[in-house]
Amino acid sequence: MTNVQKGLAEFIGTFWLVFGGCGSAVLAAAFPDVGIGLLGVSLAFGLTVVTMAYAIGHISGCHLNPAVTIGLWAGGRFEARDIPLYVVAQVFGAIVAAFLLFYIASGNPAYDLATNGLAANGFGGGSPGGYDIWSGLIIEVVLTAGFLWVIMGATDGRAPAGFAPIAIGLALTLIHLISIPVTNTSVNPARSTGPALVVGGLALQQLWLFWLAPLVGGAVGGWLYRTVGVDSFPKPNIEGD
Repeated sequence: MTNVQKGLAEFIGTFWLVFGGCGSAVLAAAFPDVGIGLLGVSLAFGLTVVTMAYAIGHISGCHLNPAVTIGLWAGGRFEARDIPLYVVAQVFGAIVAAFLLFYIASGNPAYDLATNGLAANGFGGGSPGGYDIWSGLIIEVVLTAGFLWVIMGATDGRAPAGFAPIAIGLALTLIHLISIPVTNTSVNPARSTGPALVVGGLALQQLWLFWLAPLVGGAVGGWLYRTVGVDSFPKPNIEGD
């Protein structure tokens, strides 16, 4: 695959993740009488990864997340020279999704950005449950590390073939079930950047944590699996040719 193809795949995939995941939170979570709630939002994020992993895994590897890209590099699965291409594509995909989602949400006269938000991440005053900066930092590092451990293990050549997208999607669902009350769940700097740029204010001021913690956690998780798991990675449909 060419770099253009990989970049476009990452752009589209990350757009899908943010539009589907954050869209479920903004448009459907609290819909009168039949809202999907926290469980539904968690599942929506997982489903975006499952569907895109099958759709573009053979093109770009379906990272959709700078922390995953860094984690795969730390785990010996990804070339450093390709990191900027992937990260830029992921961030732009997230930004386009966030602005489009805001436009759609604004079509409802009852929607107010200051009141309803755009599923932005935060700690302290920006945390859904009022959790402080240390709770936010720790949970984002730990869960991103765990996410990379699952990704590395599920895509290991010794793992059952064909099930990696399901395991990875379920892992992201679990991560959201755990941490939505704490930070609204990032584990993905691109996912955090899109909504923060639309919302501004506190979300934008706190964005640094949702780059720092997932990148650290991703690198730790990738390195740890490479060290402990004695990595074996012959599958061509994860990183793309």
